[in-house]
Amino acid sequence: MFAHFMKGAALALTFSTAASATELTTFSGPVTVEETPETVISFDVGALDTLTALGVDVAGITQPMLVPALAGLDDGSRANIGTLFEPDFEQVFALKPDLIIAGPRTRDQIDALSKIAPTVDLSPFSEDIEKVVATQTRELGALFGKEDEAAARIEHLHTSLEELRGLTEGAGKGLVVMTNGPKLSVFGPGSRFGWVHETLGVEPLMNDLEEQTHGEAVSFEFLHEANPDWLIVFDRTRATNGDGPKAEETLDNELVAQTTAWQKGQVIYVHPADFYIATTGVRSLQDTVDQFITAFEGAE
Repeated sequence: MFAHFMKGAALALTFSTAASATELTTFSGPVTVEETPETVISFDVGALDTLTALGVDVAGITQPMLVPALAGLDDGSRANIGTLFEPDFEQVFALKPDLIIAGPRTRDQIDALSKIAPTVDLSPFSEDIEKVVATQTRELGALFGKEDEAAARIEHLHTSLEELRGLTEGAGKGLVVMTNGPKLSVFGPGSRFGWVHETLGVEPLMNDLEEQTHGEAVSFEFLHEANPDWLIVFDRTRATNGDGPKAEETLDNELVAQTTAWQKGQVIYVHPADFYIATTGVRSLQDTVDQFITAFEGAE
């Protein structure tokens, strides 16, 4: 699932070994934080999503803010700290943060950021997305005194996933399709979207797809011949506010229309920002799970 994120130099960083401190599970191992940070910024959108869901504010946000559920943070009251790939180091320094949270898209900048303030890498530490989200939610809740909120979120997510897996069992085989304008690519188990099968329980249509960052390029003829029972469609153009046809337009053709998924109305257009950008946020994953539950409950 997250294999393409699980590369790069490890970062070893410890804030404190105090008994009352909070331990965070990071990409490179456990890190102990002695005190609750008063000023925090996050270059990981999943972590930002979870912090916001728990009621923890941040001092700055990256641009552009592509997650609709987090758009309210861009109200002018928080500093612009650059992009996920290129931090504005001058602005970050000016904020004097107590803690900087980095993620997979900012990994190349961790060394530089750590010279400004303690920096932790909250990239996924496991292939199990539920484990990652539950762990990060629980630990961030403990760090910021939001234990009750975190526990409620984790329990709701777990219960929803159990419900979804009951619905997906025996409901047919699915294929994750990414549209990027007029282009198509597909993803299977072990890919960046493998958690659709491994965690949500959707039976994979095929297990031998190439594990590339942006999927295995395919044609409409491929989709027609593969004939999935479920099409899980991710629109990258919409996720990144790019130019080009939307997924509904790209897939609206005779070949796709003949698939079982299309004829039964079993096409899930996932909420793109939650699925792709804020994937490991507790609110974001809950949103995706809820969307799948609604779809599978309505299956013929």
